[in-house]
Amino acid sequence: MTKFYKTKLEGVLLIKPEPFEDFRGEYLETFNEKVYAKEIADNLKGTIYQKEALSLHFIEDDISTGTKGVIKGIHGDSKTWKLVQCLFGKFYLVVLNYNPKSKDYGKWEAFTLSDKNRLQVLIPPMHGNGHLVLSEYDIYHYKQTEYYDPNNQITIKWNNPKFKIWWPIKDPILSKRDETE
Repeated sequence: MTKFYKTKLEGVLLIKPEPFEDFRGEYLETFNEKVYAKEIADNLKGTIYQKEALSLHFIEDDISTGTKGVIKGIHGDSKTWKLVQCLFGKFYLVVLNYNPKSKDYGKWEAFTLSDKNRLQVLIPPMHGNGHLVLSEYDIYHYKQTEYYDPNNQITIKWNNPKFKIWWPIKDPILSKRDETE
């Protein structure tokens, strides 16, 4: 049974799929549209995301890999919901609300996702996300409600002093895009 938890950021949910295990190994359902639609709608009832939550439909799946010490992001846009999980390894995920009209503007929350804890995080639009690879190698998987549009993306520098995000690293490996805003 998959469990859904509200976080300190409105609209962001922490999701814990429960595996079935026996002597042969493990079985895990990572997404079920019917279950997720109901639980997301129930958990976002009474929030500014209530109306959007009723019609979420994921249309694109993406995988990103990285090595220890790499930070990817913080990226986002104004339309896309993301469902993030770690398929292999371990990473430190930061979610930042960058919506200036939100009561949570500038607030962030961090989660450690791994192939062992199987946690997922639902991220609404106007929230950026970035992650630091903690293991030697990771496989980062995310579902999106919109097709990727590089022209509609925002990038917030990982160590922007305005947001005071704590990262468990001082000198990460970054892409050109993530070195500047």
